Amino acid sequence: MIEHKTISLADQVFDHLETDILSGKYSRGDILTECRLSAELGVSRTPIREALRRLEQEHIIEETGKGSVVIGINEKDVEDIFIIRRQLETLAAGLAAENCNDEDLAKLKEALDLQEFYVNKSDAEQIKQMDNRFHYIVYKMSGSTVFNDILVPLHKKIQKYRKIAVQSSGRAGASVAEHKKIFEAIATKDRKNAEKYALEHIENAYKVIKGR
Repeated sequence: MIEHKTISLADQVFDHLETDILSGKYSRGDILTECRLSAELGVSRTPIREALRRLEQEHIIEETGKGSVVIGINEKDVEDIFIIRRQLETLAAGLAAENCNDEDLAKLKEALDLQEFYVNKSDAEQIKQMDNRFHYIVYKMSGSTVFNDILVPLHKKIQKYRKIAVQSSGRAGASVAEHKKIFEAIATKDRKNAEKYALEHIENAYKVIKGR
């Protein structure tokens, strides 16, 4: 059921369906129709039609004439996403080190502390949420709207694969340790190490996903 909030209903439907597709609730090849989704979400077809159009633009569904078939994200897509992240996310971390201020650092430290707290509680969903927050804050701290607008959607698109990783207590704990290194480098305005540790973090995450 979609809740009516200040953001448009079409935006809510889009976010809801994108999460369901990227998290694996809907499998590759599933057919989504306006009628089916209207019944499932309890909203009219108009916002669903708009959301499906946007999802098609994101290339995670494809219109067939009989409904929208789920494409989702495949392993080649994941490989390509990590190629981009290796380049842009390391640069974003370096820029964050140059541009950081006390307010941003406090937000980043809070996300890191909460991530560690939820790792100790073995709460996979909250670990993923705090991991997201940590990365999104770094992107924003880069000061580049372009980097942020590219990296946030890419990070979201691999959530099904990241969920598998955070459910591993070993990887979840290692991720916290890697984030701590990134945080310390950013806090001390050490651009070189911020980029170095961000790259190590991305490489380690990809190894876990690739070897799952």
